[in-house]
Amino acid sequence: MASATGTGKLSREEFRRQKDLDAARKAGTAPAALDEEGKAINPHIPQYIAKAPWYLDTGAPSLSHQRIPEYDRSADKLDNWYDRGAKAGPAAKKYRKGACENCGALTHKREDCLERPRKRGAKFTNKDIAADEIIQDVATGYDAKRDRWNGYDPSEHKKVYAEYQAIESARQKLREEAIDKQTTTDLAEVRKVAKAGKTEGGKDKDDDFGSSEDEDEDADKYAESADAVGQKLDTKTRITVRNLRIREDTAKYLINLDPSSAYYDPKTRSMRDNPLQNVPPEEARFAGENFLRYSGEAADVQKLQLFAWNAAARGNDVHMHANPTEGELLHQKYEEKKAQLKDSTKVSILAKYGGEEYLEKAPKELLQGQTEEYVEFSRTGQVVKGKERAKAKSKYAEDVYINNHTAVWGSWYDAASGQWGFACCHSAVHLSYCTGEAGLEAARASSAKQLLASSSTVSAPPPLAESSSKVVDVGNVEDRKKKAEELFSKKRLGEGELKFDETKLAEAVKVERKRKARGEEEGWGGKKKKGGDSYEVTEEELEAYRMNRRMTEDPMANYVDAEI
Repeated sequence: MASATGTGKLSREEFRRQKDLDAARKAGTAPAALDEEGKAINPHIPQYIAKAPWYLDTGAPSLSHQRIPEYDRSADKLDNWYDRGAKAGPAAKKYRKGACENCGALTHKREDCLERPRKRGAKFTNKDIAADEIIQDVATGYDAKRDRWNGYDPSEHKKVYAEYQAIESARQKLREEAIDKQTTTDLAEVRKVAKAGKTEGGKDKDDDFGSSEDEDEDADKYAESADAVGQKLDTKTRITVRNLRIREDTAKYLINLDPSSAYYDPKTRSMRDNPLQNVPPEEARFAGENFLRYSGEAADVQKLQLFAWNAAARGNDVHMHANPTEGELLHQKYEEKKAQLKDSTKVSILAKYGGEEYLEKAPKELLQGQTEEYVEFSRTGQVVKGKERAKAKSKYAEDVYINNHTAVWGSWYDAASGQWGFACCHSAVHLSYCTGEAGLEAARASSAKQLLASSSTVSAPPPLAESSSKVVDVGNVEDRKKKAEELFSKKRLGEGELKFDETKLAEAVKVERKRKARGEEEGWGGKKKKGGDSYEVTEEELEAYRMNRRMTEDPMANYVDAEI
């Protein structure tokens, strides 16, 4: 109803005519209503928009109440403020009628005077008349009027810094003078004078301004009574207010940015799982709330709550929240009776069926303890004196006997044929069945035939009668055994009592040192036989190599005593 005017009550005829006019304006058969500026008003505007409230109603069709009023935008500036301390020219010489009776200024009365009240005012003495202030009319906006720092000069704060700096420098100078005059060499007395900051009989200079050292002492004094990190307790209301977290700590949802890691609920700020699954919970910065929930005494509390529920289900009057002390005592009695019943049941079962000797075992400190047994090893890692160490087991199955064998595969080696087999039957076929003594006899017979054939190829062919016999050349077998003992003897491996030629050993050490100085990697001076075969290493050269080689795996190889 854009044409609705006036706030008085309309008669029935006037109301009908107004309705017809509005319908004609909407249909376009009647001209639209005009506002105070001569602009046409859209007849389709709803009545609740076109009709002005009672405090803005002008009695004529208008939309001015819907427009933003125009005002001076310059008043919204924050730096638009009063000129503090501005005076209107020089002060008067005589008192003027109507001026302040205290200071003599015309701009205020005695009740509003900000100067110190005089014993006799300027009205009676006619002296020291203050200058008139400039009365300013500053148009401030909403923000400027409510800005608490509007009109403040930041340069004024430099005076405060300068004042405190001058006081601190003077205090430091006095302390240095007091320490210089102190005759005693006691460190406690010097510290006492330095903290006190007093002169030789003067007043304490820290009475007006507190020093930083005093603040540190107060902080140490009240550190124990400070609020704990993570919560704050109001002593008046006795309400504990939980803080979110320490600001320096990393938020739990930032530990692992992988979206497929532990789920974080932003509403409750909870992360139940461990965000770093490859890190043990004991070493992680945050192991999840489930880990914290089940650590400490949380498990005991859960057991206590479960006991209360089970007792209440059986008809007992036990409630953890109504009477926690009673529940705790009943749970302790229940645990004691349970332990007694368990011990009695164990004793009765052992008495009836036996087997108590199988439950006895050595104490844990003996099973996992250290020993003082002396063990001496050779250079090749074999035990020379003492008890042989236990052999380390691999990830593969060991000591598994298959196909009726009493030894494992690889426990026997045939030097003649270069094959591995079983020691129980000397079978060189893997996954074969054990033949026992018959297999041993067959293996001996086959080895004897091989030795006989090899000896026949080296020596002259025997007579026909002797060739048919089954006589084995025992001397050839003994030579082979002797040669094998020489190859695998302890003396060749560097064990046992070795005797070296001192002259050859000293010469070998010199050659080895020269070879290392040249950086050669050939070994043993690069000597080779004429036929191209490798050079045979002597015992002296082997000992020289061992004496000069660098033990990189030895942790004390690079140790140097700095005190020497």
